[in-house]
Amino acid sequence: MSAPVLLLLSGPNLDLLGQREPEVYGRETLAEHVATAEAAAKRQGLVLEHTQSNHEGGLVDAVHHARGRAAAIVVNAGALTHYAWSLHDALASFDGVVVELHLSQPNAREPWRHTSVVAPVADGSIAGFGGLGYELAVDAVARILAARSEPGRP
Repeated sequence: MSAPVLLLLSGPNLDLLGQREPEVYGRETLAEHVATAEAAAKRQGLVLEHTQSNHEGGLVDAVHHARGRAAAIVVNAGALTHYAWSLHDALASFDGVVVELHLSQPNAREPWRHTSVVAPVADGSIAGFGGLGYELAVDAVARILAARSEPGRP
């Protein structure tokens, strides 16, 4: 039996992590965050796949491709979090675990960042923990998957 797949989605401008506003997002690169998530996934018996796109449609396509194939999605949609209804709809059609992830704390920032269109279709959100959030998100996915696989659970 193969290990469950966890898809990590990274939205616009996350390819600039480490360079872009390090006082907000930290100095770690996206590659470093992905490596952290990969190590956490391996510890949890999951296979991590990563997709980064600066385009909404690229993320939507990745969610569509994950349907019926991946057990979970961790999504850091960047600014798309606040207005990408097509991403919301794609995630709503995904039957696995969805965890929303943010390096910063959106509710402590500009008012336009306070609304998430991802949150209503996510099992939970992790925000404000910087790079630690990647490990927390993977661990949350593993715990939710384990709880759902318990006998007698829906």
